[in-house]
Formats: sequence, C-alpha cells, structure tokens
Amino acid sequence: MRIISLNAWGGQCWPSLSAWLREAGADILLLQEVTRAPQPSPAWLSYRDAFRSLDQRADLFADVSRRLPGHQAIFSPAARGTLQDESGRDVASEHGIAAWIAPHLAVTAIASGFVHGSYRADGWGEEPVPRTAQAFRIEGAGASLIVSHLHGLRDPAGKGDTPARRAQAEAMVALLQGLARPEEPMVLAGDLNLLPGSESFGIFARLGLTDLVTGRGHSDTRTSLYPKPQRYADYCLVTPDVPVAAFDVPARPEVSDHRPLVLEVTGGS
Repeated sequence: MRIISLNAWGGQCWPSLSAWLREAGADILLLQEVTRAPQPSPAWLSYRDAFRSLDQRADLFADVSRRLPGHQAIFSPAARGTLQDESGRDVASEHGIAAWIAPHLAVTAIASGFVHGSYRADGWGEEPVPRTAQAFRIEGAGASLIVSHLHGLRDPAGKGDTPARRAQAEAMVALLQGLARPEEPMVLAGDLNLLPGSESFGIFARLGLTDLVTGRGHSDTRTSLYPKPQRYADYCLVTPDVPVAAFDVPARPEVSDHRPLVLEVTGGS
C-alpha cells in the first residue's frame, strides 16, 4: 500500500501536479493546502496577504478528485474567505486539507477535528490560521492501520516551539487516541511546520510515533521553488508495528514547493 503526503501549495504547480497524480500510484493521498470552491469559480484565483501573493486553483479538491475518479475523497475545511479573480473580484473559497483513498480500501472509521483554533467562516484572519487534522482506519482481513495527517500551524516568526504548537501536538495525540484501538499501528504525516528538534516529536512519541524523514537521513523536504535556507517542514511518523517496506522524499518531479513523502507499507487490502 502506497501512502503519499504532500503540501500541494494550493495547486500552484497544477500542470506538473496533475500529470504526477496519474503516475504516483497513491492508494492513500494526503494533501495539505487544498482549496474548495463553494460556488462556481474560474479555474484560477489569487490569494494575497501581508506575507505573500499566490496564484491558486479555485477548486483543487475537485481537480484532484477528477484525476482520481475512483478514490474516496474527504475534505476538511479550516476557513472560508475570499480569493480574487483576474479582474480583482472577490470569490468565495475554502481552505483546508483533504484525503483520497483508493476504492479497494475499506475505510471503517474517520476522525476529523481542529488541532488549532476553530472554523473561520468570515475570512482568513490573522496568522496563525486554524488547522485541521484527518485520521482514518483502513481495515482488511485481520489487520488495520490508522493513517492521519495535518497541516501544522504557520507562525510568521518561524518554526520554533511555541505554546500554540505544543497545544497543537497535544490535540493531535488526543484525536488519535480517540480513534485508535490499543496497540493499533499508526501513521502521522504532513507539513508540520516544525524543526527536527521540536518538543512536538516528544509528545508524538508518547504514542510510539517516530519520524522517518530525519530517521532515514533525509535533510530536505522542500523543492527548488522554495528559496529559503530552512529545508525541513514535512514529516512522516510511524509506530514500530507499521510494516514499512520503503520510504522516500523524492526531489523530482517538482509538483509544489514541498516534496512529497512516499511511504510503502507491506500489505493492505
């Protein structure tokens, strides 16, 4: 079973991302920075704030769902605000995370909730914006696996530890504890917006979760589209009982300013 996590950057690299989606072979695709259009929209919209200006797909959730038509698609919004079309007109948009799970996999339980803040219905607001998490039980003959992801909060001051990040990690642990059975194998992935030495990893370790990115010697989870020197953002944590067959953080093709995390797990229904 192939599990892929990626910060999709709002689909800013859609031509390459679209082609890659068909080739990646994800049984479970976990994307962060996903847009959804609650109303008819042009294909592209722009996001602007004090820190950045980004062209984004208006409905990346629908775009990816069309590329993976058989997959079970689940979107969890964090906020609803406005993006701008090419004339400067405001267009309603939702921002959050999403998962696509292959049709041959049985999803027998789902948990989704906020690990920072709460849903903002009336605009993006100040940083850090709300953050959601998703977790799923994938169940087969005599075996199950909890697969989860989140997009860690962004702080303009950087990726260092803060009380908000500590609370976020505690909330993620609580969400997983509320779903997982005793001794059930778990995967936690995503753009966590953390440094490798963060105290959050100690909190996750209470569930037996350890990181494969740093643990297997990867030193860069960003692509050439991200010019800043700090190269860590994305992580993939597993409990010892997850049967890891392979793990990689491929630099090519570039489908975002983040690299995908590709986890191969033995088995899977």
